[in-house]
Amino acid sequence: MPLRHALTAAAAALLWSVGPAGAQEPWRIAPALESRRTGTLRDRDLRESSGVAASHRDPGVLWSINDSGNPATLFATDTLGRPLAAIAVTGAENVDWEAIATGPCGPAATCLYIADTGDNRERRETVRVYRVAEPAVGSGAPKATARAAGLRLRYPGGARDVEAMFVDRAGAVHLVSKGWDGVVHHYRVPASAWRTSMATAERMDRLPIRVGRRAGRLVTDAAIAPDGERVAVRTYGEVYLFRLSPDGQLRAGPRVACELGALDLLGEGIDWLDGDRLVLTSEAALGAAGTVSVARCAT
Repeated sequence: MPLRHALTAAAAALLWSVGPAGAQEPWRIAPALESRRTGTLRDRDLRESSGVAASHRDPGVLWSINDSGNPATLFATDTLGRPLAAIAVTGAENVDWEAIATGPCGPAATCLYIADTGDNRERRETVRVYRVAEPAVGSGAPKATARAAGLRLRYPGGARDVEAMFVDRAGAVHLVSKGWDGVVHHYRVPASAWRTSMATAERMDRLPIRVGRRAGRLVTDAAIAPDGERVAVRTYGEVYLFRLSPDGQLRAGPRVACELGALDLLGEGIDWLDGDRLVLTSEAALGAAGTVSVARCAT
């Protein structure tokens, strides 16, 4: 979310009451076991980092994207925020890119998935998810990717603002709404949908995250762990941990959320660096560059 929307989001969160899922149990908020800022995003063209994905091809490489209205570009950095490559995504348009993830896209292939699903006013009748083979970084980095595949989506029940996405081992795309209506909705799009040009996301469940208890408790990203089971869902200031069940639903275990503290001001991105540590990125804010941080939460 750009800075121009951040104050609106915070004000709305302060005014909301607890969402309609009245049976929700409260979460206990606990500090992260470890949290540290590792660097700032030094590429001046990467000002609105709205997601992060740890490379499956090149260990230590992070992929990020800008959000609404920016060029359709993939940015590669390291965990210190140093720029490694900027690669145009062929055949894609950045209406409001809000999440990026790695995931399977064939029997032995890995792709980068990009969620063009941002919709602050929840008016978009359809949104898009793109996927493209993960490009090389370094001396072999291309100026542009191969042509991206695009899938148009709609949600049952109408438009949603979605800034969180992860891709499971079966290649299904999972999308989590931001929570503007007081409810955090979880949707799934099966891998088979890529054989079509248009799909309706399947409504899976409502996540027991109490939006509106304090400013900034809005969902900004999600990521699945290397084990294919643990899923981290982040807000601006916290991380909620779930397990992905065999039927595709997200189940909360012990309800202990991980508090991120002052790691970032406009924290948007999250992914797993390994089976234990999370990497987080933020947008630039108040004249300061976006940040890269590493955290470890009790799992």
